[in-house]
Order: sequence, then C-alpha cells, then structure tokens
Amino acid sequence: MTTLSQFLTEHIQQNNLPTALGDVFESVAKACVQINRQVRQGALAGILGEAGTGNVQGEDQKKLDVIANQQLIDVLKTNADIAGLASEEEDTFVACNENGSYLVLFDPLDGSSNIDVNISVGTIFSILNKPEGALSEQSFLQAGRNQAASGYVLYGPQTQLVLTMKHGVFVFTLDADGNFVQTQANPTVPEQTKEFAINMSNQRHWFKPMQQYIEALLAGETGVRGKNYNMRWVASMVAEIHRILMRGGVFMYPQDARDPAKPGKLRLMYEANPLSLILEQAGGASSNTVKNMLDIQPESLHQRVSVVMGSREEVEYIEQLHR
Repeated sequence: MTTLSQFLTEHIQQNNLPTALGDVFESVAKACVQINRQVRQGALAGILGEAGTGNVQGEDQKKLDVIANQQLIDVLKTNADIAGLASEEEDTFVACNENGSYLVLFDPLDGSSNIDVNISVGTIFSILNKPEGALSEQSFLQAGRNQAASGYVLYGPQTQLVLTMKHGVFVFTLDADGNFVQTQANPTVPEQTKEFAINMSNQRHWFKPMQQYIEALLAGETGVRGKNYNMRWVASMVAEIHRILMRGGVFMYPQDARDPAKPGKLRLMYEANPLSLILEQAGGASSNTVKNMLDIQPESLHQRVSVVMGSREEVEYIEQLHR
C-alpha cells in the first residue's frame, strides 16, 4: 500500500512539482490527524457544544471549531515553506515564515453544526503560491484557477483525505496507525446525474431561475428534464461534495432574496475554490450560477458566493437558466 508520503514523493517527481509543496501537504495532514482524534473523542473529552464565541462572520463557534483552527495554525506555522495562513475563523491573515513560498487557506471544521449529533464534518484547504513582496491580504486574493493545490479531509465512518495538485484527484484513508494510505486514484464525477442537494427550507427565498430549476427536478419524468431525481441534504458541504465526487450529483447553496446585497452564504476562498478545483480535476463543474467559480477574482478574504457544483450537465443547465 502507498502511504501519503510515498505518493507525494513520486507524484511530485513525475509532474516536476516543487518538493516544498509536498511538505505543505504533510503538515496539513499532520494537523488533520490531530483534529481527527479530537472529533473521535467528542463527548468523551468534553469538547462538544458551543464555545461561547463568534467568528468574523458573526456565527457562533463550536468548541471543536476553535480547537481545530488552533491546531492547524500551530502545526502549519512550524513549516518554513509556509509564509502565511488565512482561516474562516480568523479576522485577518496570520503571518508565518518570511521566506516561505506558500499560503494556506482553510475552513478548519466545515459542517460543525453537525458535530453534536455525530454527522460527518471535515477540513477544507487551499494552497496558493505566495506572490513576490511583503505579505498582505492582497497576497491571498488570487482567483481559484491560480491554486497550486487543494484538498479536504472528511471525518466520517472512515477518515479520508482527498487532494489535487492539478494532475488528477487522489483519495487516502486513515489507517489504525494514523497513516493516510492511498485507496483510490482519479475518481470521475459522472457528467449526468439524478441526485441533487439543496436546503429546501429556503425555497421561498430563492430567485426565479433557481425556483424554476428545482420545480423541473421535482416534476420528475413528467417534466422538462424527463427523469426522476432524488434529493440528498447532509448540511455539511464537504460531505455533500465527497458524495458527488464518488457517484455524481449537484450541490447548490444559492443566493436568495432575504439579503440581496449578500451574494451567498458560503465562502469563496475557504470552501468554494478548493472544492471547485477538486471537482474540475475530476471532470465536474462549478459556478456562482453565471460564471466559472475558479475564474472569480476575490475582493476580500471572507467573500461570500453563490455556489452550484457537481455533475457538468446540471451545472451548465442552471447557468443557462440564470443567463
């Protein structure tokens, strides 16, 4: 069996990638193994429930949000190849090593509202090349297309790491000894699907094109799409995208009319971009309903965005309705 370390060495040599990129992945994986231990302990360690604090977006933090965030910062700051970090849980970026060549952005514990009810959560991360010059917020504001790599760790029945360095997608499973072992290479998102994932409780707030799309799906084989669909909703984006990566589907978290000034709920830099890169590498597609997600030029670290991603046929159909 191929361990993560062995894979990184071979993959980087084969694709003429910087050795330092592998070192960054190793650090992220190390932090996620630590987070996995905390997630598995849960109630036994007394770390479930609210932390009594809020993040920069004004959302209540879970105790494990705070713990996972700090574990990632502590581990990644010790890596000399990492110049700076940005986290969904931090107000601004964290400077690390002046001579580092990479930036790491992350959502330390996606889907954390599910922690207390023992449903899958995950860590999502994005790796960028650091531009020349002094580190600033502008250093991080790169379009998703410019990512050097991305990945996520899903803490589910199995703990799995999924990564891409823009040369395919690879899946690793955490073994009993705490090592990530490769279990799959180059999964492909089917172009067509009969599954969709969306929070239907918000239906009355959606704009007309999304209303129209969901109505077509619910009409099943008697409607314009001519086939029956099943709905899935875990309320953990990383779990939703992992299912889509494995068997297809489309995930949506659209903008709605409650606050027209807010373009969406999910974060471009910490969630949408890294997961979009993975899906595109696996043959899927992603969009903010009118534009390829990876082509959006970020304006701020905590920028929100409307999200549609998954099987290519559905993403393109939704874009057509919005245009």
